[in-house]
Amino acid sequence: MTSIDIQRWTAFSTDPAGGNPAGVVLDADGLTDAAMLGIAADLGYAETAFVTAAGDGAGQAIRYFSPHAEVPFCGHATVAAAAAIAEVAGDGRISFETPVGVVDIVTESEAGDRRVSFTSVSPETAPLPADALADVLAAIGLSDADLHPAFPPAQAFGGNWHPLIVLADRERFDAFTIDPARARAVLDARGWPATMIVLWPEAPDTWHARNVFPVGPIIEDPATGAAAAASGGYLRATGAVRAPARVVILQGSHVGRPSELTVDIPAEGGIVVSGSAVRIG
Repeated sequence: MTSIDIQRWTAFSTDPAGGNPAGVVLDADGLTDAAMLGIAADLGYAETAFVTAAGDGAGQAIRYFSPHAEVPFCGHATVAAAAAIAEVAGDGRISFETPVGVVDIVTESEAGDRRVSFTSVSPETAPLPADALADVLAAIGLSDADLHPAFPPAQAFGGNWHPLIVLADRERFDAFTIDPARARAVLDARGWPATMIVLWPEAPDTWHARNVFPVGPIIEDPATGAAAAASGGYLRATGAVRAPARVVILQGSHVGRPSELTVDIPAEGGIVVSGSAVRIG
């Protein structure tokens, strides 16, 4: 039996102990869905990326599995997979055929720091129904009084649909606790395949994020590229930034894996999310 090369990377940090870990399998042709799900479950990371030949035989396709199920799109695993390819082939441009559309990527290195930028599919925003908002708040022990009055709750899409709320107070942002079973039930019942996005604005160009994602032993995601793209789209759609704009999203300190995501928001089209990537071990 041919062995499978399973790489371990972390995205959105230069420190292997920071960022969001992802598994990467660069030669996944021939693996069944069950095999990919099994590898993802064994690794226990939020997502593992599986790279195959594209459907037309040219280029590359990618699929993402959490330990729980297949995910339509995963930003940090995209960054990890692109960095793994660049380690072998050198920096440059890559395109991945993903379940949600083609995602274009650029990798570059300077002084040993490899950075990866991906351009998301076109983001979308939609209202968050009142009953769905109530479910989200209950899962993390918050109430309507904790919401920031300048930023309406919404559903935001940057490859996956997420509920998104903005909190007014830093202390409440830092202190809220997650009920994993309740949060998982809400995500599943609402058909949200990825995370609940909770934001706090430190400054117009600096935001803090916590992403609720109960799957296996994981409760909170330390860095979420797809959610960063969705957040960038939300900021543009609501007029919270005047595009073109750049914001930095800080995430992961609440779970001991500090992460930094750079989000470039053009006047239209996909959101560009950038960050460093490094091998684990």
